[in-house]
Amino acid sequence: MTSSNTQGRGRTVKSAARATQNETLTAAGRAGFVARGVVYVLIGALAMQIALGSSSGGESADRQGALAQVAEQPFGKVMLWAMVVGFAAMALWRGSRAVLTRGPRRKAGSRILDGGRAVFYASVCWATATYAAGGGQGSSGNAQSQDWTAEALKLSYGQVLVGAGGCLLIGIGGVLAVRAALRSFLKQLDTGSMSHRTKQAVTALGVGGGVARGVVFAAAGVFVLVAAVHFDPDEAKGVDATLRSFTQTPVGPWLLVAVAIGLILFGAFSFASARWRRL
Repeated sequence: MTSSNTQGRGRTVKSAARATQNETLTAAGRAGFVARGVVYVLIGALAMQIALGSSSGGESADRQGALAQVAEQPFGKVMLWAMVVGFAAMALWRGSRAVLTRGPRRKAGSRILDGGRAVFYASVCWATATYAAGGGQGSSGNAQSQDWTAEALKLSYGQVLVGAGGCLLIGIGGVLAVRAALRSFLKQLDTGSMSHRTKQAVTALGVGGGVARGVVFAAAGVFVLVAAVHFDPDEAKGVDATLRSFTQTPVGPWLLVAVAIGLILFGAFSFASARWRRL
């Protein structure tokens, strides 16, 4: 009888521990989506300023520019550290999905993808923390892209590696855009708890925002591929230069206006994901 009671208490303790762990990871995921939303909304707003010619010229439409915008606000330092926590939480959540989550749907490819995202958000967290601690912005995203491309081109078969990287970015952008257009993201949301109008609004945010994000990824990949073909690292572009290149199309700045609106929509979709995503 005593042994049975001990086993029962043990199962209860384990069950409570699992519940606490799940609640912690769920909160981490939601905080991460909020931080992602803030960055995308600010990047979209900066891109809009560039398209309309209202930018002072010093702001870059990328993550570094977004951090600078946050720092300029009242309580900017507090907001920056809150974003550090958010990105750390996202890295923790993605990492837990790669390592801890079980089930028939958690195939090796999904785990590797989540692991890669965890590493990415950990690097974003570190960069944001460095900026918040007064480390400065460092080199721009455009310069970093060119530096990485230059280093890669120095390697054996570097031209092939850079070209493959460009193709990979183009592929990722295409997949993101197509999945958004097909509304695949709805499978990850708790649409049952939404009203009809809310579901329509969130769907519009996901489609418009996801397609715009895919376009930016694919465009950046094109520039990396061109850098490989021409063996010229200066052809590679970061997010800021990629967005600015949209103003050089036959339709002028209006393509950048459309992409900027899409990025803002994706930021809003990230906020919706923080509320309704199944975590």
